[in-house]
Order: sequence, then structure tokens, then C-alpha cells
Amino acid sequence: MYRHLWSNAPKECLEYGDYSFYQHFQRSIPSFLPREMIRDYIVGRACASDVQKYVCFNSVVRHVEFVADQKHFTLRFHNLVTGKNKSENFDYVIVAVGHFSVPNVPSFDGIDSFPGRILHSHDFRDARQFTNQNILVVGGALSAEDIALQTYKFGAKSITISYRTKPFGYGWPPEIEELPLLTHIDGRTVHFKDGSKRTIDSIILCTGYKHHFPFLTEDLQLHTENCLYPDQLFKGIFLQRQPRLAYLGMQKFYYSLPFFDAQAWYLRDVILGRISLPEEEDRASDIRLWRERGKQLSGPSEVDLLAAAAMFKLGRVHKQENILEFRDKLFTSPFTGTPSVANPICWIDAKDDRIL
Repeated sequence: MYRHLWSNAPKECLEYGDYSFYQHFQRSIPSFLPREMIRDYIVGRACASDVQKYVCFNSVVRHVEFVADQKHFTLRFHNLVTGKNKSENFDYVIVAVGHFSVPNVPSFDGIDSFPGRILHSHDFRDARQFTNQNILVVGGALSAEDIALQTYKFGAKSITISYRTKPFGYGWPPEIEELPLLTHIDGRTVHFKDGSKRTIDSIILCTGYKHHFPFLTEDLQLHTENCLYPDQLFKGIFLQRQPRLAYLGMQKFYYSLPFFDAQAWYLRDVILGRISLPEEEDRASDIRLWRERGKQLSGPSEVDLLAAAAMFKLGRVHKQENILEFRDKLFTSPFTGTPSVANPICWIDAKDDRIL
């Protein structure tokens, strides 16, 4: 999480049902928080549950395979403290490593000879490195949106966002513009599909990530694009061809923390025998049903099914109204009814990661 990063959705959309922000901070706080406060909240919940005593830290999983004749998984891992390797057997394996580690890096004609700096958003650390520069941000999702705002906030001379499908369409400040996808690069000159060209100092690729699980044998690896319902996962969790292997958080993100919780609760109840998984063909039918529903989605629903969903959608409206001010808006917790309080400083003027 790069320096000066703030949440891009209200904290009320990220709140744990069993551990509220008010419980953790013991006071009302703003709706949009810097990275340090989000981390403090997540770690606080883990500490409150005392889950650490069950976790083997500082260990890298090197290999996982399913031993069919013994009906268990064998896992090999390396302890970074002792330097020792170890193997253990398990009835279930849960893959919860996320899918934001291996960058998806596209290729464009001339990019290899570009004389300026090129980096993926995965390696973006501090917007102050780009002060007084002309920046090209390639991408059309949340990383592109936020890095464009970050570099603007810390004094970039200009920011050009190059999109593949459609522009964000926000009321950007004059220093930020949106152009169709670039076609090729000639020295520092970048050419775009509409015939435009810009002189660029640095290129930041906000082009997503790959699902990558090299520690699993091939038959256990999930292969999917960034979508709402991966076609190999029953209920978005259980690998269809081996349902005792579960994946958490592999979907395109919306609610993140409470979404992970919902998946974990369902998985927990399957492992404990409270929920029985259907047969393979029935699981396949369920996957096809939800995949088809996903294809029919055309945009945010107008029906507010949950308070958190309503707030999430309202946050999108606030972005359209003023992209520089949406993080200054206030929301109320759907769990505790606790209203947020205004930030002591507007987001655009906040230049550090301190706890508010």
C-alpha cells in the first residue's frame, strides 16, 4: 500500500460485523481513512480474537499436492527463521493469498526504447517522485483513478489517462485528461488511437494482475480473469474439480473485508459439516447460473438491498459530483448507527499517513 494511500470507499462499506470501527477506535472517526488506520483496524480485530496463537508465521509454502489414495493434501513449507523445511498433511487447504502480487504487463510498440521511467502500479510507492513531470497512466480501473489523483495531488505537471474501453468521465482538474488507448511510443512521444500525441516523462501501468499460484500443483491451480464469478469455483469458493481446496477473495473486489468474511463463514460451516456441498453436476449448474447472471449485469443496481450497498453506490455518485472531494463525505455505520465526523483536513490537502 503506497504512501499517502487513503480508502476509496467509505469505511462503513468495509466494516466487520463483529468488530466495528467504533469498538476499535473508541470514538467517531471520518468515513475515509489513510492506510495506517485501515491497517490498525484489521490488525486490531486479529488481536482481539487472539487468532495469532494458531498461526505459523514467517513460513513460505513451497508445494501443495493432493494425495488421492490417502485423501489428504501434503504441504511443504520453509521456515524463514529456522531455515528448515517441513511437510504436513491436511484435510482442507484454503488459498487466501489474494491476486494482487503478479502484475499484468502489456506490450506496446516502442515501449522498450522509451527513455523515461516505466513501472507497474504494483511498484508505485510515492507520488512525490513524479512532481513536475508529465505522466501517462495506462488503465481504466481504480488504480488508474487513484494514482492519477495522487500524482496530481503531489504536483505532477500533467497526467494523461489512457483507457482501453471507456473513460471515467469525471470532472477532472485541468491537469488530468483522458485519451483512448495508446498505439505506439516514439522516444518520449506517445501516440493514441484518436491521433493525439503527448510528450511523457514517466509511464505508470495500472493494468491489473494475474491470478498466480506456483506453490500448487497444476491440477489445483485456479485459472481465471478478474471477474465477479470465476467459472471454476462453486459459490466463488470451492474448486469444482477438488472442493476440499478453497479460494478466498479471488473475485473482482467491491466490499472486500465483509465480503471475505461472508466467504469465510460459509467455508467454515462446510468444513464443520453444517452445510453439505451438492454433487458435482449440481455444483456445475449453480456455477453456470451465477456466471450467466454476471453476464447480464449492465451496471449498478438501483435497488438498495443493504445499507452498505447503498453507501457504496452513493460514493460512486459523489465521485461523479466532485472527484477531488468524495473522500470528504460523511456516512453512518450500518452496524452501530455511529455517524462519522469530518476530517480535520480535506483529502486534497492531507499530505501524510497519520492516524486522524
